[in-house]
Amino acid sequence: MRPSSLGDIVHALPLVGDVLAHAPGAAIDWVAEEAFVPLVALDRRVRRVIPVAFRRWRDAPFASATRRAFSEFRHELRRERYDVVLDLQEQVKGALIARMASGVRHGLDRRSIREPIATLFDDVHHRIDRNLHFLDKARSLAAAALGYAVEGPPRWQLTPPASASAMPPGPYALALHATSRRDKLWPEDRWRALLGHFAQAGIAVLLPWGNGDERTRSERIAQGARNAVVPPAQSLPEMAALARHALVVVGVDTGLTHLAAALGTPTVALFTATDAALAGVARVGAHARDVGGNGRIPALDDAIAAVAAVTRDTPRC
Repeated sequence: MRPSSLGDIVHALPLVGDVLAHAPGAAIDWVAEEAFVPLVALDRRVRRVIPVAFRRWRDAPFASATRRAFSEFRHELRRERYDVVLDLQEQVKGALIARMASGVRHGLDRRSIREPIATLFDDVHHRIDRNLHFLDKARSLAAAALGYAVEGPPRWQLTPPASASAMPPGPYALALHATSRRDKLWPEDRWRALLGHFAQAGIAVLLPWGNGDERTRSERIAQGARNAVVPPAQSLPEMAALARHALVVVGVDTGLTHLAAALGTPTVALFTATDAALAGVARVGAHARDVGGNGRIPALDDAIAAVAAVTRDTPRC
């Protein structure tokens, strides 16, 4: 049970490989918000992705269509009995979903979890250091529930499409400037200066977007930059393809930035308001760097230096 958010799902996915290494014949199902189902489906070892639509249902909780859809979801979730139901959400929302499933429910204990009331709905509670990076927290919880030790670095096995409609013919960078939280944004003048840095190297920069406001911001940042490209809307699998084949990805603390790092692409994450120690990309490997965080907005020179470091240490063919 890890319905959302995109970045947290990315961080939780390495446990699939951990579980299968411990129990090679295991069948793994995953509950995800409908918008993120294509992300989990990129890991073909997941047998079944069960979509949930809490984000949509809360807009009309008493509508007949919502009640019918919820009933169908519950029926799909309870189709079989599981040996282990793993609640990774750390919130009441995830605990309620876990409660609907058939099987022994495992979650964090009161000292480890973000919303302690959620522990009322789990059967078995595990104490995991709450100050761990979420990636390590998810892997540790799965290991505690299934009785094995976490070994080795996190590994993903994601298979994005071979290409995307917006993929340019030559080398390109991906600039992920958009996020739902304003305090996570990086100043637009620094994005424009970074575009100039890439222009000097003859590298195109794609500025994708997910809604109208983000598209307007992409166009504003790209204005006057001959190497900037504002692509049409891309699906989540297409974004994964763009991230996989980019020369480098530079992004704020958002799910797509974490996905790029998980795909092995040289990645620089720009942290402004949040703690990189708990959710940074550097934990993924040497190809990824975190800059800034906890109220320290990254300077342009720091971002450029990080880009130089990851592209030097992890060259792309």
